[in-house]
Amino acid sequence: MSKITHYMNNSPFLGNGERSHPVFNPAIGVAEKSVVLSTEDDVNKIVAAAKAAWPIWSKTTVLRRVRVLDKFKSILWDRADQLAKIISSEHGKTYDDAFGEVIRGIEVVEFAVGAPTYMKGEFSENIGNGVDSHMIRQSLGVCAGITPFNFPCMVPMWMFPIALATGNTFVLKPSEIAPSASLLMAEWLAEAGLPAGVFNVVQGDKITVDDLLNHPDIKAISFVGSTPVAQYIYNTGIQNGKRVQALGGAKNHMVIMPDADLEMVISSLMGAAYGSAGERCMAISVAVPVTDVIADSLVERLIPKIKALKIGPPTNQESDMGPLVTEHHRNKVHGYIDSAKKDGAKIVVDGRLFNQKIEGYEKGFYTGGTLIDHVTPDMRAYKDEIFGPVLSIIRRNSYQEAIDLIHGHKYANGTAIFTRDGDTGRNFSQDIEVGMVGINVPIPVPMAFHSFGGWKSSIWGDHHMHGMEGVRFYTRIKTTTTRWPTGIREDSQFSMPTM
Repeated sequence: MSKITHYMNNSPFLGNGERSHPVFNPAIGVAEKSVVLSTEDDVNKIVAAAKAAWPIWSKTTVLRRVRVLDKFKSILWDRADQLAKIISSEHGKTYDDAFGEVIRGIEVVEFAVGAPTYMKGEFSENIGNGVDSHMIRQSLGVCAGITPFNFPCMVPMWMFPIALATGNTFVLKPSEIAPSASLLMAEWLAEAGLPAGVFNVVQGDKITVDDLLNHPDIKAISFVGSTPVAQYIYNTGIQNGKRVQALGGAKNHMVIMPDADLEMVISSLMGAAYGSAGERCMAISVAVPVTDVIADSLVERLIPKIKALKIGPPTNQESDMGPLVTEHHRNKVHGYIDSAKKDGAKIVVDGRLFNQKIEGYEKGFYTGGTLIDHVTPDMRAYKDEIFGPVLSIIRRNSYQEAIDLIHGHKYANGTAIFTRDGDTGRNFSQDIEVGMVGINVPIPVPMAFHSFGGWKSSIWGDHHMHGMEGVRFYTRIKTTTTRWPTGIREDSQFSMPTM
């Protein structure tokens, strides 16, 4: 069984930890690797390496910094296939889905390469007699990223390319469930010419997270994961004087108006609800058809599509959906279906009944797509983020009732509306209290040059990720006011200067 290690100073680093965590291939249900888990001493050494590298890296010209990232980008394009296969083997998502994840990550690197433009400051001359003022953006120091299992490549690349381009050094703590992609990226950054210590990887669990949160030399923490953990990381981080952006959970609704193109809705909804087995924070998990006529038609058309989903190993190009990431998570998803049935919802298509006996993959963590109708807002299956291939139908009688439903939920990550009416779409975009909105777009994930983030309990902190929000998060402003001696002496001034 191969062992996955930390990465420090451009080399693998075993550390002195005695604990490890199994890394499963969810398609076959077997642990094929193990990842070493850090000790506090390991964290201290890795952070020390990043701290030692920061003074030189932060003063390296921004052009030289982004040239390293530009070469890294070329390596990613050339080897995207290799990274996608690693992701697929540890997460269980299909190869095409994993490959798409890599491409979306590369887009952030492409944005980060533009840092010479984003790092430009401001200058004002003669703000007073012979006095000029200028503002610059400078790096923070050592930054850390704590990332989830479902996007082991893309989410780290929401963070570290911009952090590195703006002059910070970085410590990545990937999920112990899917850790291998982090090491590939670290090796390729070194190959691209990144100096030792600038990018490092520490493998671990909650103990490692706490060590990072409490470390005095970590200046900023970026996190993506569940809301309870996001809130914990935010509160602990700011108590320790750190800058924190912590993205949490989601319950994304799709409103389907009576004038919507139902064929377009069905096609969009299938991919948005069941792609990546629903293990996406931007998955559509709630369909909100307006009127029972639309709801009945929607359910009728969805049933055969869901039953026809091709579920199998991610190595099979015909698979629409691979396994869930762990057996524990599959059981958790099934528990939500149980609770919905107990609470009075109608299980129209039950994914628990999927025949898991795929030849050669009998122990894999597979489940089928599930459709639940007549869900109500008081049900646990609606309140919580299920994070699986489960689509709930909540019927509403009007546009306003649909809006009120969405506003009543604690999560506000993403949402969508399908309509042919321009006024309805525009009003929805303006009225809805959600961070990311799609109009006839099922998963409105912004491109890298915009920023990603929700509202309410879907985010903790003031800055969204990547785009200009990422630049603002990983930099701080310094303003310098300058006057040079002219031979003219002025009397001391004791009142507030007004220039």
